[in-house]
Amino acid sequence: MLQIPPLDALRKRSEELEQILGKSDVYSDARKAATLSRELQKARETLRLADELDRVDRELAGNAGIANDSGQDAELRELARMEIATLEERKDEIQRSLLEAMIPPEPGDDRNTVMEIRAGAGGDEASLFAADLYRMYCRYAENRGWSVENLGASLSESGGFKEVSFLVKGDQVFRSLKFESGVHRVQRIPVTETNGRIHTSTVTVAVLPEAEEVDIAIQPQDLEITVCRASGPGGQSVNTTDSAVQVLHKPSGMIVTCADEKSQHKNKAKALTVLRSRLLQQKQEEERARYAENRRKQVGTGDRSERIRTYNFPQSRVTDHRIGLTLHSLPQVIDGELDDVLKALSEEDFKLRLAAAQESS
Repeated sequence: MLQIPPLDALRKRSEELEQILGKSDVYSDARKAATLSRELQKARETLRLADELDRVDRELAGNAGIANDSGQDAELRELARMEIATLEERKDEIQRSLLEAMIPPEPGDDRNTVMEIRAGAGGDEASLFAADLYRMYCRYAENRGWSVENLGASLSESGGFKEVSFLVKGDQVFRSLKFESGVHRVQRIPVTETNGRIHTSTVTVAVLPEAEEVDIAIQPQDLEITVCRASGPGGQSVNTTDSAVQVLHKPSGMIVTCADEKSQHKNKAKALTVLRSRLLQQKQEEERARYAENRRKQVGTGDRSERIRTYNFPQSRVTDHRIGLTLHSLPQVIDGELDDVLKALSEEDFKLRLAAAQESS
């Protein structure tokens, strides 16, 4: 079991942070101020939990004394035993929260998130399922009070998406959605299937923490920007101006295209948002690989080639292969009710990070 950090050191740091944030000049660097504010909030919450744990321990000791005192009234001793059971349950909850507070957060957990969905194997059926997943994530975001901003899309002839990218904004978005990266497999009878055969198709999902200019420096000479006229499926014109933007990042070979807006300037800004997020993810993955080769091997690496989940429509079944979770509530999941899946993934990740912290402590 991890030890609670020394309260004196933590209180001293909390006081230092309060003094720093009490000076107006710190807010000239908004990013630094936000980082320090989050650190202070985390320190205060840890101290509150530690103080509450100390209080519960004192109450447990007091009730244990009453429960074991044969000279006390029998009814009072029984009440003390009942209180002990309640306090022990509360103590477990506090200890769990303290452990969570002590484990360093993942990079980018508090970031907004760029999501990219691409149809894989399966032709039109894959593109239709890409559209289903897009709606699923949009509804989940709506349920959480987050906002969604479309960054770009390529439609298929069937009305689905060959690919679609969007930005999800809100509190702790990346922390909630980061395990969605990978290959999502669907098994169902396509609307075009006349013989009732079940087809298997795949869709790839990438989840990227939103990057800011201070995270990734992109040199103008490293970019090759092409402007063209946007078009829809079958050559149908989306707009009549040369506003679609394709950005090539020459050092990495990454290409981002955006044609969502009628403004060339807005499309370029959105394309650069996606590019920065991809480059940030690449940088973070390289850093993690250097010191944590086997990190999160059960929950998943977030690799786009990793098959993570199957949606079986005939059996109304959703299976997450990384943690062996099976739910028979596919309609609800597709409708954006992802909490049961995401909480299970988060729980498994917590166990792995706790084990890693214990090994290093």
